[in-house]
Amino acid sequence: MRTDELEMIKTGELAIEGNTMQPLPTLRDIVAVPFRQRWPMLIAFAIVVIAVAVSGMWVPSYEAQMKILVRRQRSDAIVTSSANAPPQYNSDQVSEEDLNSEVELLNSEDLLRKVVLTTGLAGKSTSPTDRESGVRIATAVRKLGKELKIEPLRKSNVISVRYKARDPEKAEEVLKALSAAYTEKHLEVHRSSGEYKFFDQQTEQYQQGLNQAQTKLTDFTKGTGVVSAELERDSALRQANEFDSTARQAQTTVQETEQRVRALQAQLQSLKPRMTTVVRTSDNPQLLQQLKSTLLNLELKKTELLTKYEPGYRLVQEVDQEITDAKSAISAEESKPIREESSDRDPNYQWVLAELTKARADLSGLKARAASAASIAEQYHEDAKRLDQNGLVQQDLQRAAKTQEDNYLLYVHKREEARISDALDQRGILNVALAEQPIAPSLPSRSLLNVALLTLLLAGAFSLSTAFFFDFMDPTFRTPDELAKYLGMPVLAALPKGGD
Repeated sequence: MRTDELEMIKTGELAIEGNTMQPLPTLRDIVAVPFRQRWPMLIAFAIVVIAVAVSGMWVPSYEAQMKILVRRQRSDAIVTSSANAPPQYNSDQVSEEDLNSEVELLNSEDLLRKVVLTTGLAGKSTSPTDRESGVRIATAVRKLGKELKIEPLRKSNVISVRYKARDPEKAEEVLKALSAAYTEKHLEVHRSSGEYKFFDQQTEQYQQGLNQAQTKLTDFTKGTGVVSAELERDSALRQANEFDSTARQAQTTVQETEQRVRALQAQLQSLKPRMTTVVRTSDNPQLLQQLKSTLLNLELKKTELLTKYEPGYRLVQEVDQEITDAKSAISAEESKPIREESSDRDPNYQWVLAELTKARADLSGLKARAASAASIAEQYHEDAKRLDQNGLVQQDLQRAAKTQEDNYLLYVHKREEARISDALDQRGILNVALAEQPIAPSLPSRSLLNVALLTLLLAGAFSLSTAFFFDFMDPTFRTPDELAKYLGMPVLAALPKGGD
């Protein structure tokens, strides 16, 4: 290898290709290519510019945007047969499946079709029954589905919806129509259809059944005169037990009273009605005093007569005889005193007689009381049996009325829940909300300067690539070095084309 070639390798001006040293292309060689292939490069540049112009990228487009927030503020009520629905333990977190479901709902064909018909994207004179109009509508729906950019934002519960149009008002109108149709579709999907009507029909049905059951119960009460058979039966049983106890007590008392009457009768026979209470013995003081006074007078008279007469005188003897009689009378009176006796009713006899009379009276009353209590107790037992039978019938009627009432209240509660749910849905209390309302954009989505720079960059790259491609595919020799490389021998002389 020559010294000059080694020097060129060191400086990077030669490249080793196989066993042959080839010089590297210089800046002049590179710049010469566009000059040699200027016409293909200009044609490629023009093609790119025309393509961009035809594609409409130069025409300004406006992009409207809205954002939908998916949340879990209200869950659908569970329809159960119980008055109180079981608690729902729903997480407040919105899953990825929920977001994807809402995205699919926004992309549904019937929703896009409604937007197309509302905004007139398929043309003004469109009729769903016309075949040609149907084709235009289907085409507009497909185009709208491609132009709508619906995607959930990462790490959020927000769905972004964007739509481009050349008219900013049209972009806003399409998104507003989409928002209204989506809200209506969301209500239709999440609301139980016919729920309120079903509960209202069931409520009326069970209300009629409740009225009939209450009427039967009222007629039974009026016909039998039983207000509460169970309470009246228990009361009758209590009264029957009380009168049974009273009858048993009266019967026991009757036996005791009969035994007492017999004892009193036996005791009464051993007693007398009257008894001596006072025995008093005394002299007759007046008679004794009179006799003693007479005796004294006779002795005085005797004494007076003895002063005048002899003891044998007849007058004196008569006086002596009178004195002897007087003394005899006094002695007889003193030897026989006066005896006085007082008698009264015997209190024992009277008490026994009174107790016997009272016991006999009590005995008749106790017998009547025992018979009456036994009769009343038997009547209460019969009433209790009758009330027990009536109670079974009344319990059946009350049970039927209670069942009808429970069902009626259940469906009233469910109807109210359905009404509240419908009211909340109609007022827009949804699980989704518009976080950002669509507005007409004031600025185009792409800047004309950026489009121009991008077009020039793309056209320049494509034209340069075309120039180098045509230059590479050109089989002619353009420099002496190419000829020397191809022949493998040095070129002694080279003449410029056209004498240049």
